[in-house]
Amino acid sequence: MKIIIRFAPLLLAWACMLGCQSGRQHADDLGFDVEESLRYCVEKAEKTLAEVPRDTLFPRTIPLGDSTWRYVGVADWTSGFWPGILWYLYEYTDDDKWRIAADRYSRYLVPLSENPAQDHDLGFQIYCSFGNGYRLTKDPFYKSVILRTADTLATLYNPSVGTILSWPFRTEQWGPHNTIIDNMMNLEMLLWSCKNGGGDTLCGIANRHAEVTMANHFRDDHTSYHIVSYDADGKRVKAGTFQGYSDESMWARGQAWAIYGYAIMYRETGKAEYLDFFKKVTQVYLDRLPEDAVPYWDFDDPTIPDAPRDASSAAIVASGLLDITEVLDGGSEREHYREWAVKMLRSLSSEAYRSNDTNDTFLLHSTGSKTSEVDVSINYADYYYLEALMKLKRITN
Repeated sequence: MKIIIRFAPLLLAWACMLGCQSGRQHADDLGFDVEESLRYCVEKAEKTLAEVPRDTLFPRTIPLGDSTWRYVGVADWTSGFWPGILWYLYEYTDDDKWRIAADRYSRYLVPLSENPAQDHDLGFQIYCSFGNGYRLTKDPFYKSVILRTADTLATLYNPSVGTILSWPFRTEQWGPHNTIIDNMMNLEMLLWSCKNGGGDTLCGIANRHAEVTMANHFRDDHTSYHIVSYDADGKRVKAGTFQGYSDESMWARGQAWAIYGYAIMYRETGKAEYLDFFKKVTQVYLDRLPEDAVPYWDFDDPTIPDAPRDASSAAIVASGLLDITEVLDGGSEREHYREWAVKMLRSLSSEAYRSNDTNDTFLLHSTGSKTSEVDVSINYADYYYLEALMKLKRITN
């Protein structure tokens, strides 16, 4: 025992040295330091948390050349991303201050689970916040909010069509039942709720939505339309875009939603058709990426290479690719997707895309649509960037 005690400091130092060497080796292998990138996110979020002017406001975006957050209320479709960021920071740091802040901002969103659905964005709003909260704390209140919200989202489902209505407020332009590709991101909440007491109907809705979207939302080359309009019998009437360059262009973030969405569908169901479709919608995206793997906001913008980039799209896709690497059995395909995710995160973690001293977001150079939020910093880019870093940290370790 005396010998062990005498050599304990040396053993500890040796273990620490090996740990430091291992960390450096991971950074060398990846081409960037995941831990340093996560610490960078912590530092940035600390500044934002101190800046929020009052309760029930959520930081959404900072325009190019500005340093001040633009805030939105509870009803904004992006309101769940800020509490989601706080939950990931709690997971990373194990510091209770982040849990307290995450709980506070999540609870502001509770009315969304109690009121009638205004649109499809409930998955973004509630699952990014309460979903992460329940995963980390197992608080039964969080679970009740998720289950109630899943039932609310299900009220927008039309069984005659087979998809969830996205925009009830745009029916004059897009018909009585419209569905946007973003809606794929809400299915995870339905599948989770189905498996955790919400009932089999929710799994049926999620699968049917994914199948009908797969059949109607994509061109022959597997690029995605942004929005599809259906008639009362479920026939596709019109397909086009609201945010992309043109009706027939490949809007980068829309394709990203498809990639992430079908990755989740395969991860949660194990159905081979979802994996096969994931590969198709992913490859057409990867094949057209620029050298740094961060896409232009629309792959068909005629002003490329002078067109704005979309860091948010790269962050979303990186996170989806890492989901797939965790459920594939190994081999060259698994490594293929992991390498692409690392390449995207390496670029996003570089000086070209970090906000650094420009503002208190994580990333620069995201684009919301052709007419608004062009080349800005935005909360969902930060959310999916942080999420992807946490996944890569887990996989690498």
